[in-house]
Amino acid sequence: MSRSGRCLACIVLALALSSPMRAAAGAATPYAGRRDVRDFIAEMVHKHGFVKDELRTLFARARFQPSIITAITPPTEPRAKSWQAYRALFLTPERIDAGIAFREQQRAALAQAAALYGVPEEIIVAIIGVETVYGRNTGSYRVIDALSTLAFDYPPRAEFFRGELENFLLYARDAGIDTLALKGSYAGAIGIPQFMPGSYRRYAVDLDGDGKQDLSGSFADAIGSVANFLKAHGWETGQPVAYRAQVQGEKFRRLVDAGIKPAYRYGDLANFGVSAAGEAKADAACALIELTTPDEPSEYLVGFTNFYVLTRYNRSSMYAAAVLELAQAVKLDDQTK
Repeated sequence: MSRSGRCLACIVLALALSSPMRAAAGAATPYAGRRDVRDFIAEMVHKHGFVKDELRTLFARARFQPSIITAITPPTEPRAKSWQAYRALFLTPERIDAGIAFREQQRAALAQAAALYGVPEEIIVAIIGVETVYGRNTGSYRVIDALSTLAFDYPPRAEFFRGELENFLLYARDAGIDTLALKGSYAGAIGIPQFMPGSYRRYAVDLDGDGKQDLSGSFADAIGSVANFLKAHGWETGQPVAYRAQVQGEKFRRLVDAGIKPAYRYGDLANFGVSAAGEAKADAACALIELTTPDEPSEYLVGFTNFYVLTRYNRSSMYAAAVLELAQAVKLDDQTK
């Protein structure tokens, strides 16, 4: 149906809208009647050959969703991040049991994906478990509403979401789907693995061989696409993800402050007062990850390239740590049954 771009008029408007309240006021005009959306449509027609009237009809039916602005806006007083609270959301007996059942049900697809892309089955299972509880919670917002709201009425990340709106409309046209029917998260993420439209177009695969890349209806496609995403972002087959670590002294702070991208040699960790509970090559690139919980001692991980790759799926070290723990739990319990 249509596609999205990054036009100057949209950027100017985004700068003018400095708060969710102003954004809501701007959204009082139906999208099809707004200047910024008309400019967006014009660019989509020029850039991708969409039909102007079809896009106008589409945006006439798109709806601003104030709850999306509320959900995505950071709190005015940021709360201290808690690893233990975050972990508790995902490392539940129910989610672990569901992961074991999912692994059994999808054993053939998981084995195929692991063989093709070199990503362990339990890692794929854990990501899908964290994202949507194995496809149970894929989102209730129309994707066109979510992306329109964020592209035109959320100035802090308007440019990013206009790009995702463009990708969504391209995907919908290429796949021949009903643009108004597809539902996803408040951020516009789609399907069992919660791919943003740009990732959908770049990394979705047809693992079940039915001629479609269907991340909403095919568990096999979702499994293969998660593995493909990780491999494309640098997953190293057969290499460790992370080890628990102990620290002493103060030199380890230099490693923490360097960030989560591996930049130090595993063999040099002892020089910084760090010991890790696992083996790796001395020249393996690694980083020291601190997982903080208010009023409790921090936990530490030595993260390798594969840990960093997990953060490309969701740019949070807590997310990657939760995926790793869920993967370990699913694998352990699966092996005992």
